[in-house]
Amino acid sequence: MAHKRALEALNRTLKDLRNDSRCFGGAMILLSVDFRQTLPVIPRSTAADEINACLKSSNLRRYVKKLRLTTNMRVALLNDTSAQDFSEQLLTIGNGQVPVDESSGLISFPNNFCNFVSSKDELINNVFKDIISNYKNNEWLSERAISAAKNKDVDDLNYIIQNKIIETMHSFKSIDCVTNEDEATNYPIEFLNSLDVPGLPPPYLRLKVGSVVIMLRNINQPKL
Repeated sequence: MAHKRALEALNRTLKDLRNDSRCFGGAMILLSVDFRQTLPVIPRSTAADEINACLKSSNLRRYVKKLRLTTNMRVALLNDTSAQDFSEQLLTIGNGQVPVDESSGLISFPNNFCNFVSSKDELINNVFKDIISNYKNNEWLSERAISAAKNKDVDDLNYIIQNKIIETMHSFKSIDCVTNEDEATNYPIEFLNSLDVPGLPPPYLRLKVGSVVIMLRNINQPKL
């Protein structure tokens, strides 16, 4: 979920561009929001800080007109009863209707909610079963994904999965340097490479032929 300040900044920008003092400069803004999702991530913060950063804590909240979806289109199009059951279970969890353990403050998933595994290797083997024979099958890969709460866990999973592919590993390092050469002794390259800043690529990129890569920028742009 985006930080409330992003929407507040858009509000001020549209007011200036449209020369209109009304909310968002009089423009209609459509937001697709599900407050059951993860709150804005704020490093070294408390739960109260994260709640204060969401849209519900913004002064723009009073201008929002809420429209609710009544039909789950994914379930309706698939016509799958198991998908319907899973959707209802997610809503039950999101609405806080699952009993909470008072001692730990955690909830327990129903036995039929998902398949539980005890290790990352077991998870990978269940999701990417027989990856050695299918890692070049784009249709097979498009039907599989593993999500994690932290980027570090995603990196660890990617590394383990790539090691299962029988291809040569190619490693690429970022080119890090300081703009002021006089400060080079204070910020050596080893220190710069150790930084893993959210929103920026990791300093080390390991790839194999057949690895799935999401390109956020066209590196082969047409020459005009």
